[in-house]
Amino acid sequence: MACWAPLVPFAKARTGVDDGQLGLLLLCLGIGSMIAMPLTGWVSARFGSKPMILGGGFGALLLLPALAMTDNALALAATLLGFGASLGTIDVAMNVHAVEVERAAERPMMSGFHAMFSIGGFAGAGGMTLLLSAGATPLTGALCASTMTLAALGVAWPRLLKARGGEPMPFVAPRGVVLLLAGLAAATFLVEGAILDWSALLIVSTGLASPTQGGLGYMLFSIAMTIGRLTGDRIIARAGNRRVLVAGGLLAVAGFVLLLIAPFATVAMIGFLLIGFGASNIVPVLFSLAGRQTVMPAGLAVAALTTTGYAGILAGPAVIGFVSQAIGLQTAFFLLAVLMALVPILAGRATKAQP
Repeated sequence: MACWAPLVPFAKARTGVDDGQLGLLLLCLGIGSMIAMPLTGWVSARFGSKPMILGGGFGALLLLPALAMTDNALALAATLLGFGASLGTIDVAMNVHAVEVERAAERPMMSGFHAMFSIGGFAGAGGMTLLLSAGATPLTGALCASTMTLAALGVAWPRLLKARGGEPMPFVAPRGVVLLLAGLAAATFLVEGAILDWSALLIVSTGLASPTQGGLGYMLFSIAMTIGRLTGDRIIARAGNRRVLVAGGLLAVAGFVLLLIAPFATVAMIGFLLIGFGASNIVPVLFSLAGRQTVMPAGLAVAALTTTGYAGILAGPAVIGFVSQAIGLQTAFFLLAVLMALVPILAGRATKAQP
């Protein structure tokens, strides 16, 4: 997934679309994911997560090179729909599988799995940026990424568990404090999705980086997210949920301010680091709060947060595209800072019954 971020400016240039049209194209990525996710949950419950992990993985590695060479907007939309479906499939299936692995190991492992997602973000964006900076074409970079993914699937294939994940959790509309938590989760996921899809275009369009180095921002964002999540459990235990939400939200807002007023690239890159550090533990805290509230059953509350969170990712790229078309990409990123400011503002209410 992260290998796609540095390729976005090249895809825009090849197809000749504007920001608004690009937003619609990126919406296809989210639509594909949202269609695939409930289907994957149902299939994984009946037949196990292993075939869905393999299917999603093979789909992603086959479609990434197509994204790197498609020069027609309609073809790009169709490819993004399939790529998003592959990513959505493997996302749900891996989490179902992770639950089984953690249960078999009889020790907490989930935070480490999610930290590996952030490490993958750094490796994907950083590796692709390095290849492009060295003179490789987008197609060459995509083929390298697909080859590495194929090797990883080959290693994992015989080792994946065959256990089933249980019955898929139905979606129930959030209410009470869960509605607030879901809204904050959607806002945070929206910001993360916008950084993935639009950060390269932002720093390229403002002259802070060349097209071949457009992935640097997302790479640094992923590094900060990784460090934040690897240390997050200890920080939350010491500081408490409320303080983590307040500090994280303020740090992310400060990062956006630096990014938007940056006179040169170094300041902008510090902004990406601050956004990553600030956002890293907001979603884990929100999920923890959802699991411990008493307004709704914990499982249903977590399921509602997951669905609304992915709705934020779904809406994010398109919303940024429409807003940037009307008032500019920098102004659109300013609105992301406003969204992140809601986290510290509403932290007290979100944690009212908990520390």
